[in-house]
Amino acid sequence: MNPEPTAKELLELLSDSRAYTQYFVELGVETIELATERSSSLPETFPTGRPTQSERRSESGPPQMKTILSDPPTVSSLFGELSVPQAAALQSTETVADVWRDIGDCTRCGLCEGRTQVVNTFGNLNARLMFVGEAPGADEDAQGKPFVGRAGQLLTKIIEAIGMKREDVLIGNVNRCRPPGNRQPTLEEAAICRPFLFREIAAVKPEVIVVMGNTALRNLLEVREGITRVRGKFQDFRGIKVMPTFHPAYLLRDPSKKSETWEDLKKVRDYLDNLPPLTQ
Repeated sequence: MNPEPTAKELLELLSDSRAYTQYFVELGVETIELATERSSSLPETFPTGRPTQSERRSESGPPQMKTILSDPPTVSSLFGELSVPQAAALQSTETVADVWRDIGDCTRCGLCEGRTQVVNTFGNLNARLMFVGEAPGADEDAQGKPFVGRAGQLLTKIIEAIGMKREDVLIGNVNRCRPPGNRQPTLEEAAICRPFLFREIAAVKPEVIVVMGNTALRNLLEVREGITRVRGKFQDFRGIKVMPTFHPAYLLRDPSKKSETWEDLKKVRDYLDNLPPLTQ
């Protein structure tokens, strides 16, 4: 048996275990089952040169209406009994601007005390593709836009590698205020903020959402597994395709994961390329 792959799997398992421990302690979970994860050895850089997609969707719906949820089923999840609206039951006639007005100068959780400004979702409000991360960092807090620091610059390269431009997509976070010291948002902070993200998704209706990192994954899909276990496999969020992959900030710390991220984004690119053209 070759010891090198086994050692790499153990390191990935330990990394996942630390993330699980922090996450489950807040939930009151005392025991955790662990599983190993396979490795990958694909190219580490993002190619460029694909043609740009420029299709847009026409915006519709009166601005004064709110998201309508009809008879949402109750399901059991890590967060307890939650009422989760499914795709067939979720309709929205509000705009993203309506959601932002509702957020306002938000003081719903303690993160408001240390932030400079609320960082709302930014980009093409008719986008077919949306990226969702964890929370703003220092650069985002200063500029009021998501993913504008070093991780944001890498995200721009990722977007360009699949033949799109940053202005073609929509980019947001689970939380809109910077946590102190760039720590992970708590479960309570995320639970307070994420309904606004859900309402934005309902208003825009993207074809694909790329969730980047464990916080985005767990808050959008409410799954136990970490990103290393589910990345690269399309999931479902109320009828919308979701591709989990690594957060760009993680790729800056571990560039070897760029190859796996590129494989994930190629699947997104190919899925979008095979969709029928948007009607104007």
